[in-house]
Amino acid sequence: MRSTVIAIIVAALVISGAIVLSSKGGSSPVADVANAHNVNIVNGKQIIEVSAKGGYQPKKSVAKAGIPTILRFNTHGTFDCSSGVRIPSLGVSKDLPPSGSTDIDIGNPKVATVQGTCVMGMYTFEVDFQG
Repeated sequence: MRSTVIAIIVAALVISGAIVLSSKGGSSPVADVANAHNVNIVNGKQIIEVSAKGGYQPKKSVAKAGIPTILRFNTHGTFDCSSGVRIPSLGVSKDLPPSGSTDIDIGNPKVATVQGTCVMGMYTFEVDFQG
């Protein structure tokens, strides 16, 4: 009897964990990597678009190093901690509006991986600048 109760509790915990994980975006590692649609060059400037709501999407972007670059954060009803962006290596700390688009000019980045977080450090994103 006792082992049956333990088995039921363990099964419930496993199922609950799977539900919680799938409700947090349900994205696979492949979906977390940017495709060519979030990095564009317009009038000689590279624009990297990142959605900020419940985290950052895509979590990883790949861009070119050495050209003028703008990080564009798009929000739509964002009231969580991802509405505050921090990029320590670039000295960036910016509060985003609940809805809209915010551009952060980061100059001409060198070959490197730039990492950013929300204000609480819970959500992360990165941009891999390649030569």
